[in-house]
Amino acid sequence: MRQDGEWHAALGADSPLRRILPHFHVRRQQQEMAAQVAGWLAEGGVGLVEAGTGTGKSFAYLLPALLCERKVLISTASRALQDQILDKDIPVLAQAWSSPRRVVRLKGRSNYLCPFRLQRALAEGVAPRLARDLLVVADWAGRTGEGDIAELSALPESSPVWPLVTSTRDNCLGSDCPEFARCPVIAARKRALEADVVVVNHHLLLADLALRVESRGDLLPRVDAVIIDEAHQLADLAGQYFGQHLSSHQLLEWARDSRQALLAAARDDAELGLPARLEQHIEHWLAQGQQLPGGESRWEWPSFPVQVLTASLRQVASEAAQLESTLQSLREFSKELEQCAGRGEQLTGLLEFFLKPESEPSAVRWLERRGRGLLLHASPIDLGPLLRGELFARNATTILVSATLRVGGDFGALEARLGLVEGEPSPQHFVADSPFDYTCQALLYLPPQMPEPASPQFTAACIEAAIPVIEASGGRCFFLFTSHRALREAAVELPQRLDFPILVQGSMPRARLLDAFRRAGNAVLLGAASFWEGVDVQGETLSCVIIDKLPFANPGDPVLRAHHRHCAAVGGDPFRDLQLPQAVIALRQGVGRLIRSESDRGVLTICDPRLLNKGYGRIFLRSLPPIPVVQDIAAVREFWRGGAGS
Repeated sequence: MRQDGEWHAALGADSPLRRILPHFHVRRQQQEMAAQVAGWLAEGGVGLVEAGTGTGKSFAYLLPALLCERKVLISTASRALQDQILDKDIPVLAQAWSSPRRVVRLKGRSNYLCPFRLQRALAEGVAPRLARDLLVVADWAGRTGEGDIAELSALPESSPVWPLVTSTRDNCLGSDCPEFARCPVIAARKRALEADVVVVNHHLLLADLALRVESRGDLLPRVDAVIIDEAHQLADLAGQYFGQHLSSHQLLEWARDSRQALLAAARDDAELGLPARLEQHIEHWLAQGQQLPGGESRWEWPSFPVQVLTASLRQVASEAAQLESTLQSLREFSKELEQCAGRGEQLTGLLEFFLKPESEPSAVRWLERRGRGLLLHASPIDLGPLLRGELFARNATTILVSATLRVGGDFGALEARLGLVEGEPSPQHFVADSPFDYTCQALLYLPPQMPEPASPQFTAACIEAAIPVIEASGGRCFFLFTSHRALREAAVELPQRLDFPILVQGSMPRARLLDAFRRAGNAVLLGAASFWEGVDVQGETLSCVIIDKLPFANPGDPVLRAHHRHCAAVGGDPFRDLQLPQAVIALRQGVGRLIRSESDRGVLTICDPRLLNKGYGRIFLRSLPPIPVVQDIAAVREFWRGGAGS
């Protein structure tokens, strides 16, 4: 298929899809997007596609990928979309067109069983609390085909046994491993090399790019084209992969692996004591990290208040250097000792780097607290040149797709973040508007006389404004917050004021929470960041979305502050160029939870008065779908009285 008309026919009234999907809807936007994607796959270049909710965007890029003759990599941000693509969309399309193309999913190595580490854990034993889980893994290992740990539903992903039986880039023995011939990671990569279409997530895509930048190999096969869905997340995620990174988990794992390697080599007690001493100092560093202020999770390194951790980190570095020196002197005794010595050289170098004064103004360094763990990061502030050189210039075709790429109708903010403003390649644009009739299907209610968001009374006023909206909607509501503090306040107040089931983020796993919401039929779900996107609840079960504030990023975040300084230094406006575009995209994602099909109806409520009393409010409103705006709660009640959703 090469002509636009052929793509319109393929997804038209006589589409082969009708044999499999009797209720398949013809969407002009989907047909046009498929033709555009097919053209880019054939001709090359960089394409940016904003496909409104309801376009059917996954079919619009998957069908050209399945029917072209190029090797294609598809990347998603969320597992939910990846599962949809692999378990639903591709099988349907492949059946309809009898496509012989081979499609595989490739995951990061921590998602695959390591037979060597499993055998070592069984031989050396584990803590009693992990023994049952280890036996479950061992039983499954004899039956698994691909070694993908997702196959073993009997164990949660959070089980502490998984790090003991999976590998990392640091502890993998590579071709020296005695189990190399039956390594699931190697087998998965071999399948990816032989496939026509490879599906990955953004984390693996970016990890591969970072390795290529450092000339340290690659994780993914070479391809002709890359299609990146949920592309609005790409720039934020990229900062986690480029630059230098060091975690307490890496250090603890190295200490424990070193102890096992020394034990296996029958070394003396003095040498065996080195990893134990290092572990003690790491635990002391972690204990200090738990005493940092509770309201934040990221701090600029090494400024206040985290500078108190530098002394304990120096002790960690000193003990690490002693262990590394000992391992270097013993590396010829075994492959495990040689590998631990190499890891030690890398980790002691990172410790030295993070303990030196900041010397690179174009990079930002920060400490992150994640649960009990601590992570140190240093990444370039401007990731554009790296992405342009390693992603956009390297592949013949790169296509970025999302429902939310533009700000005020313009792609410029995204292009600036991705390094597509200057030089080659120059991106092409395509916009597929949503087929939904928002003027009839939705209503935007802006409560009048709201206090400013900085006011101590704002959350209470927000709850008061939300209650009549929830009552008029019969529950069936997502109440989305920009802070956990506000969410907690609502979680206390709303059960006393409403007769609907109240479900609160954090009270149970996200999947169970969504299942409970769908089953209830009239529930109110209180959620923060993780519910603003990647959630699809079609039908009357979700008929109301309430948002407390415009989702501006935390101004105290160290990474954001560094980007602001850099933006100002090059003559930009940090608010206009950074904060505003990111908040607009986040709001559009939250709003996108409401209308998910042609038959959905719903009320959107945004409690933030800045939409109307600040000049930049117009940019937010212009970026939203064309929903009628009202400020009278009576109009909300009338909307439900006048429609089938009442």
